[in-house]
Parts: sequence; structure tokens; C-alpha cells
Amino acid sequence: MPARRDVDVADLINRARHADPRAVARLISFVESDSPLLREVAAGLSGTPAQAHVIGLTGSPGVGKSTTTNALVSALRARGDRVGVLAVDPSSPFSGGALLGDRIRMSEHSSDDGVFIRSMATRGQLGGLAAAVPQALRVLDAAGCDTILVETVGVGQAEIEVASLADTTLLVLAPGLGDGIQAAKAGVVEIADVYVVNKADRGGAEQVTRDLRQVQSMSAGRHVGWKAPILKTSAASGDGIDAVIEAISAHRAWLGSSGELEARRRRRAATEIEAIALGAVRQRFAAVVGSAVLDKAASSVVDGTTDPFEAAEALIRAL
Repeated sequence: MPARRDVDVADLINRARHADPRAVARLISFVESDSPLLREVAAGLSGTPAQAHVIGLTGSPGVGKSTTTNALVSALRARGDRVGVLAVDPSSPFSGGALLGDRIRMSEHSSDDGVFIRSMATRGQLGGLAAAVPQALRVLDAAGCDTILVETVGVGQAEIEVASLADTTLLVLAPGLGDGIQAAKAGVVEIADVYVVNKADRGGAEQVTRDLRQVQSMSAGRHVGWKAPILKTSAASGDGIDAVIEAISAHRAWLGSSGELEARRRRRAATEIEAIALGAVRQRFAAVVGSAVLDKAASSVVDGTTDPFEAAEALIRAL
């Protein structure tokens, strides 16, 4: 997206801070498109520490993440929270845009001025998240959201990256999908702060709960001092959602008292800085080295003239 001289970034940020949904949407669009204005946007958003509590929701397809997200939004709004939702969907192979569009599934909140919902495409990003999520979180935080829900793609065991972005991570499971066994395999015991066994009105919910407790007993957990509760819900009817909200509140209190909240946010910022720096290096590498030089280096490795480490060091020296 080319930079436009008629875009008043300061005005957009001011309007976003006053919860103007159009301004918020446009700023997130700058983030998603990696606009030349993004650096100006980031500078304008800085100056105040993060206030919103970020909740990540992950889990396998079919467990009801979107329904759970929708129910959580209702419960959070009932207590007066302004809520932001980033629903990360698979990319369309044709347009590159979000394929599923969770805004359709959360249509009951579409007319609520206290809720901002945005579907974001992964655009090939691994780990169940989109690369633009960290900056989008900053936009929603600046817009006055008290709580931001980040729902991952739902592609299975690879979705652990959300734990690096969220203050509280919810793992949503459901009976009949083998999730108890998958939990042991995927290492999700270490990333989940709260377990949500959804569709608990179906048979098998107790077995999933027992499986989780067994797996939990074999692990030290993510942090000393907090044991992830296992809660049963039926998100479609809202049963059990209040208990989830209470668990999130208890975890937030523990994060503050233990110092873990600040530590997690420092790690989040470090990850974001590293990603920006590596992106800049890739751009410089492409501009300075170019495909012709890289092809020549590859040929020298193939014909045995040099080894890949020496070839790589030569390219680094060229930078």
C-alpha cells in the first residue's frame, strides 16, 4: 500500500483513541498491508504502557473456539468491558485474505459500539497467528479496549505461538476429538493457563477432563504458583462461561502479584522487536545481495568450490 500524502496519521490515531471504529479499522489495515506509514503509526501509538488484558484462544478445529469467543464477548460486555477481537483465519489461496470471516459468526455483536471485531489472514505465517497481530494489539489497546481476544486459526498442534502474545492463554477442547491424547503430544500443557472443555453436554467430557488431569500431573506446568484450572462449558448455551471469566480474572490477579505479567509483556516486546529487525535484514539482504549473487553462491556450493557456511559468511560480509 503506497504512502498517501493526504493521510493524516495523527488525526487517525486521535480518532482511534476516541474509539472511532473507522479510524481503528484503517490503522489495522496499515498494519496488515505493511504500509510505509506503519512506522509513523507505531510512533504515534507509543508513549503509554499497555492497558488491555490479552486473552489467546487456541485449540483444534471443531472444538468451538469461535462460539466460545462469542460467549466470552457477551460475558465481558455484561460487566462493562470494551472488547476487541482479532480472529485469525486461514488465508485464501487466491486473494490472500481471511477465508472464514469470524465476523459473520459473531454478528450479534456487530452493532455494539463497545466491541471491535477484525478477521485477519495468516498470509502463510506459521503458528496459527498473523504477523500483523502484535501491532494490531497496540491499535486496539490505544482504542481503549479493556480486553482483547485473539482467536487462532485452529490447525492443531502447531498453534503454540499465541502463548507468546497473550497474557492469558485458553486451550479449548471438546469430547470425541481425541484432545486428551493430543494435549500430551502437543506440549499444550505448558502453554495453557486455563483449560476449557467445551461441548460438555455431550458424552465424553468427563473423560477429556480426566485425561487432562493425568497429563497435568506429569508436568510441572507453565509456571510455579499457578495451576491451570480445567473448566467444562457449553458455549452455545453460555453454560460455564461465567466460571471461565472468573478463572481469567484470577489468573490476571496472579500475573500482577507474581510479576509474571510484566515478564510476559517484555518477552512479547522482545519477540516483536526481533521480528522487525529480521524483516529489515531480509529486505537489505534482498536489495544488496540479489538473486544473481545468491544463485552464483549456490552454484559454488553445488560444484564443490566452497561449503554453504563459507558462502553464507561471504554474503553476510557483503552486507
